[in-house]
Amino acid sequence: MLRFTDTLSGRVVEFEPAVAGRVSIYACGPTVYDVPHLGHARTALTYDVVARYLRWRGYEVTLVANVTDIDDKIIARAHAEGTTEADVARRYEDVYIAEMRRLGIADPDHRPHATDYVDEMIAFVEKLVDAGAAYVIEDAGVYFDVSAYPDYGLLVHRSADDLREGAGARVDVDEHKNNPLDFALWKAAKPGEPAWDSPWMPGRPGWHIECVAMSLGLLGDGFDIHGGGSDLVFPHHENERAESEAAGHSFARHWLHSAMVNIEGEKMAKSAGNFVTLGDVLDTHDPRALRVAMLQTHYRSTMEISEAVMASATAAVERLDAFERRLGGLSAGAAGADDEVTARFTAAMDEDFATPAALAIVFETVRAGHSALDSEDRDAAATALATVRELSGVLGIEGGSGGAGGDEEEIEELVAARQKARVERDFAEADRIRDELHTRGIEVEDTPDGSVWHRTG
Repeated sequence: MLRFTDTLSGRVVEFEPAVAGRVSIYACGPTVYDVPHLGHARTALTYDVVARYLRWRGYEVTLVANVTDIDDKIIARAHAEGTTEADVARRYEDVYIAEMRRLGIADPDHRPHATDYVDEMIAFVEKLVDAGAAYVIEDAGVYFDVSAYPDYGLLVHRSADDLREGAGARVDVDEHKNNPLDFALWKAAKPGEPAWDSPWMPGRPGWHIECVAMSLGLLGDGFDIHGGGSDLVFPHHENERAESEAAGHSFARHWLHSAMVNIEGEKMAKSAGNFVTLGDVLDTHDPRALRVAMLQTHYRSTMEISEAVMASATAAVERLDAFERRLGGLSAGAAGADDEVTARFTAAMDEDFATPAALAIVFETVRAGHSALDSEDRDAAATALATVRELSGVLGIEGGSGGAGGDEEEIEELVAARQKARVERDFAEADRIRDELHTRGIEVEDTPDGSVWHRTG
């Protein structure tokens, strides 16, 4: 049975969906005011793999990943660029979607936009005001009253008093609030900012109420899993939970959180000068290599990205590609995947989505397939090929034609020309082509089934 670490309970739980055979997931998406970075990629990849795996297990999965298209940062970017908030949001959303697709992230089933749910947000705030869990301050906004919700702090496993003392920069400073932990549900409009009419004053929604309206609006009360990066546990997810439950709704049954990214041993941050965009990495590496690098670290552990990590991941992808080139002609479809290997893979993923163990099983099977073909056991090799194709597909790292670089067709032609020269016993020409390939970082392996190649760097 699938087990994973639930942030709310703080323990590993056995997962049973609210509706048998169906899983509903809400994963917090981007605030679209800039290009996506590696942290965005890691978060999106985590829930992409969760959804892929659950679908492979036979569940009907509904994945919702929102777009926050109205926010202080979007307003600031629009002001700095002399354009509109809608233009900023649309432009950076397009970049985000394009980059995620390059990484092999499947589009979610629903991609709601905050600005499409403002009416629902207003109705939700009205519920909270009527329930005595929110208060209105003229010309300032509507605020959630943390003191009206006794369970505040359960998600982060700290009391409200502790959070009040140590919240620091994670809580907005606002002189209008009754309590430092209180937060805006509706913000009064400032001159020149986008605004909507409301029962209280023209303004716009607070960040936390946006996700509540979108998640409950699309998935309904008591949906199965709420996910996001670990930086969102407090205050964003704690505040979402408080808002929904104080209004009388049951919210997410389980919570998953993926950890942060370090660059060359340090936490990624613009202030540290090690801020790396997703596009920077995808422009210089095979997207599957980045997926491998991320999958090699458990989603709840801080991930390290460095040149050494990416070199290792690139070599792993090359092994997949070489395996596909060498064994790709076998009748893998007829063979079917190995049941024992598939069971081990399933057991690994069922234990808190342990992708490092699952990935290791894929590459064990790659080695077993090569050994089988070396021994001329074509049936075992075909079974290994079918197994690798299926399981690597679950992780989104299928073997391809030769990895990054865009020169695969030319390399294939050179390898074919070398093979032709060897058949014709023109060994000087064969050696010349081999040397040319070597200078380009390509090694050729001659096998009973022909020549296969892989990159060495």
